[in-house]
Amino acid sequence: MGKDRGNTPCRRLPLGLFLAVAGGFCRPVYAHPHSFIDMKTDILAQDERLTGLKMTWTMDEITSADVFYDAGDAKPDSVIWKKLAAQIMANVLGQHYFTEVYRDGKAVKFENLPTEYHLERNGLKARLVFVLPLAHPPELKGAPIVFSTFDPTYFVDMTYADKQAVSLPPDLAARCAIDLMTPVPNAALQRYALSLDKAAAPDVDMALGKQFAQRVTLQCH
Repeated sequence: MGKDRGNTPCRRLPLGLFLAVAGGFCRPVYAHPHSFIDMKTDILAQDERLTGLKMTWTMDEITSADVFYDAGDAKPDSVIWKKLAAQIMANVLGQHYFTEVYRDGKAVKFENLPTEYHLERNGLKARLVFVLPLAHPPELKGAPIVFSTFDPTYFVDMTYADKQAVSLPPDLAARCAIDLMTPVPNAALQRYALSLDKAAAPDVDMALGKQFAQRVTLQCH
């Protein structure tokens, strides 16, 4: 689905992800999704186990402008930026990192807190970088490990540009493979998503965001 934006009145920042940093900005917004995140993920491993995922989320310029509005003229290493990072990270944690990890159809549990995180400026865009640690690191060998990152409401479109956006450490590159599957929802579902305005939430039972979510498969030998 294209990332068209149209003319509507004022908006709040996307549900869940940036509520804590909403600066009261009024910006035009169209149908779902309202904001866009370009994702990159580094696979983290130790002792033949998957220990975590280092995620880099780059926000679109409109969403970033709201973050920068709250930051004012403060420098990225200032207390204000650190507080903004903590607020955004708290909302990400409240949504279980917006991520699901599975092996053999069973969910892999996460630690409650990231081992590291920070918020930075990348030109006109804000970037959140954090490490999602796994509570019980699974062995790399064996059945594929599958993970997806998405906003269930589909207020935020969270997307990998291509397979190269998910990277392996050099010592695993020769024996592990990554596959990125991008779903193609049917026309009816796409029309439904486009029909939702900023005040409308999709039916919870639909899991709308999940139906648009990319799926990464990690297979090691």
